[in-house]
Amino acid sequence: MKDILYKAFFDATQNAFKLMLNILEVSDHPAGDFKCDDEVDIAIGVTGDLQGKVIYRYPVSTSLNIVNIMSGMQFDAVDAFVTSAVSEIANIISGNVLTALSENDMNCDILPPEQCKLDDDKKYDINTSCHIRTAIGEICLEIRLNRA
Repeated sequence: MKDILYKAFFDATQNAFKLMLNILEVSDHPAGDFKCDDEVDIAIGVTGDLQGKVIYRYPVSTSLNIVNIMSGMQFDAVDAFVTSAVSEIANIISGNVLTALSENDMNCDILPPEQCKLDDDKKYDINTSCHIRTAIGEICLEIRLNRA
């Protein structure tokens, strides 16, 4: 299940970046390589056959690059508009993953995105990370789910 989810999140991220940002080269690397002190963390809650959350960790520079491409405007700092835009990317990726999982008889739904902190002591059946590199920066997806 862990490998299926990892692949689904990587593929959905790759597709979203291609369609929405025209970024064709997306690669994945071990999450241990991801180091960032200044980031925007967005959590998407998951309910149904899987329960928990996926945390999208966007370094500030990646967040600004994403919004610059999406809006055609230059942003120098993270504000409500930037947070909303990267939240919507996370929402789209998560929705596409759960649609793909539904084709394998897994019924899940997502909750609205919310800004979060990484501190979480809860134990999860599935706890993995997907570190993604692109020409405009890196993101890390922390997949934290339990089977219902």
